[in-house]
Amino acid sequence: MVAIHEAQFPPYQAVGLKTVTSPSNPNIKISYKEPKDICTTASKRQKQYTGWVTVPGEYPTHLFFWFVGAREPTSALTMMLNGGPGASSMFGLFAENGPCQVIEKGANRLETAAREWGWDRASNMLFVDQPNQVGFSYDPPTNGSLDLTTGMSSPDMHLPDGLPPSLFLNGTFSSSNIQNTANTTQNAAMAVYHLLHGFLSTSPEYVPDKNSPLGVNLFTESYGGHYGPVFADTWQRENDKLQKRAMPLSRRQQDDDANSIQSRPSSKGGGGGNREIKLSSLGIMNGCIDDLVQGSRYVEMAINNTYGIKLIDQATADAITSGFNTPETGCKDLMLACRQAQAALDPLDQGADETVNQVCAYASLTCQQLLGSVLAATGANAYDIAHTGPDAFPDYHYLEYLNSRRVQEQIGSVVNYTDVSPVVYQAFFQTGDRARGGLIGKLASLLQRGVRIGLVYGDRDYICNWMGGEAASLAIADAMGDLDPKSPYPTKFAQAGYANIQTNGRREVVVSGVVRQFGNLSFSRIYQAGHYVPAYQPETAFRVFERIIGGNSVATGARVNLGDFATQGAKKADKQLKPPKEVTAKCFLRNLGATCTQEQVMAMLKGEGVVINGVWYKERKDWSLVTARSQTAVAEESKTKRSLLGRAAKWFE
Repeated sequence: MVAIHEAQFPPYQAVGLKTVTSPSNPNIKISYKEPKDICTTASKRQKQYTGWVTVPGEYPTHLFFWFVGAREPTSALTMMLNGGPGASSMFGLFAENGPCQVIEKGANRLETAAREWGWDRASNMLFVDQPNQVGFSYDPPTNGSLDLTTGMSSPDMHLPDGLPPSLFLNGTFSSSNIQNTANTTQNAAMAVYHLLHGFLSTSPEYVPDKNSPLGVNLFTESYGGHYGPVFADTWQRENDKLQKRAMPLSRRQQDDDANSIQSRPSSKGGGGGNREIKLSSLGIMNGCIDDLVQGSRYVEMAINNTYGIKLIDQATADAITSGFNTPETGCKDLMLACRQAQAALDPLDQGADETVNQVCAYASLTCQQLLGSVLAATGANAYDIAHTGPDAFPDYHYLEYLNSRRVQEQIGSVVNYTDVSPVVYQAFFQTGDRARGGLIGKLASLLQRGVRIGLVYGDRDYICNWMGGEAASLAIADAMGDLDPKSPYPTKFAQAGYANIQTNGRREVVVSGVVRQFGNLSFSRIYQAGHYVPAYQPETAFRVFERIIGGNSVATGARVNLGDFATQGAKKADKQLKPPKEVTAKCFLRNLGATCTQEQVMAMLKGEGVVINGVWYKERKDWSLVTARSQTAVAEESKTKRSLLGRAAKWFE
């Protein structure tokens, strides 16, 4: 097999990084630089910074960030986190809602072009690789090899028998030490809090004006259904601590701080200069938030989705429902047992109690196998029910691009890029993090504090499907009644109708989904979109994002008084749609499991074919150059005809 891509080590030492100490905490170091010509933006005026925030803790933690300023001046700042657990947010930057996308400019030549509907249209953007060892984040840089057939890196740099060199790449990675990363969402939260504080303390010009309605926004995706509520709750609790420190001593002594959140990355030293983080909005896109709430909707999605696709028969559906509800041994009761153990033995969610870890890991595994049995039986795509088999949408050229020496020199990286970390996934799996609860309550608490909560779901996704997302939105509204018996949310959110989400087409207003909204809580079903909404429906995703962070009507963008605003329309989001046609996939070497057929993998193992820009072709003549202009046009024409498989973590195994 002819490999036109290169396997290489990143620079031995970072070049051009400026390192400063955070004014808010002397234990936080920020190393950064301004990269040149590796992410084309709509305007040359837009500032970019890439770098690492070294945060205090029990192990070396260097979290990577990529900041891009907005196209026009704004006080809004949005942190974007992809899911996993263990998935890099560079996927979001280069394949979904970032300012640029990677395009082919020739054989062995990848460049970038500005993305039309990048979210930098409305906000300064901060993309973060977390937890430690994800993406460009690292602990001790370690030389080793990456086996593309498994996605695993190891210190062994000797080519295994029967494996061609093109599938076994030498480089520099994180240590793969499972002890050197977070093992629960709560443990990951404090490191990201330190990162945000470190970034803002050294870039005060991007601190949102405290008097502006546009503050800091947190948008997450997929496993971000866990990240979002926990991270936002942590930020608010840290704000409470700062407010308490500002109280007179006599008042402080009256308050009980026993339940303050702690985490494995400590906050030793400093801290006196910390400022409050004003969280304005939290967005969750196709998020798996709570399987206790969302779990029962998987069967409904399999047999009664709005595309008329029957993934299973009624007998199988009944068996899965029974498996979910069986007393004691069923998925539901196992999750309840996990949460009872968690509350009694690990209330701070540190993942340090082995009894809780075992109970929760068993619950998580049992539920994932049960709910994922739909996919095993049918071969359906977890991230797009309208598709079967490998796919490569969005485009994965960014994997090869980020592992080029030019890019790594420009950002100052000393490690190669890791798109999804198996080590992080395993760490979270061992503690049963997905089965642990409390997230609906955290979201309700945020809503009570005045944070806007926007749930956004593509309606062709199965793994974190929109029917489960709708159930989660209603559960959040109900939980408001537990916090305040006089809260209008339990009744008025459920009573609000589904209004059409309107975007501007070339000739007329386009309806691209529906939204239920009351006050600061909204739930959107986006038509003809799979798991990654911004990739499938770029303009719609941007408009919804823009309206959420602006505090406007999600349906129209109109300015409204969110104190009593409620959408009007149908009581159910049950519009029936036609599934799209299948398209031909590309086989990306750095994403074999998701984008290549078994036949293609076998051909690679025999040394057959040719690799161009990270894509395997049977013959060189099968490759044709797609220009930036035509690629954008194709994406627009086929955004409802493509689907995607496999980049999100393997939750159903």
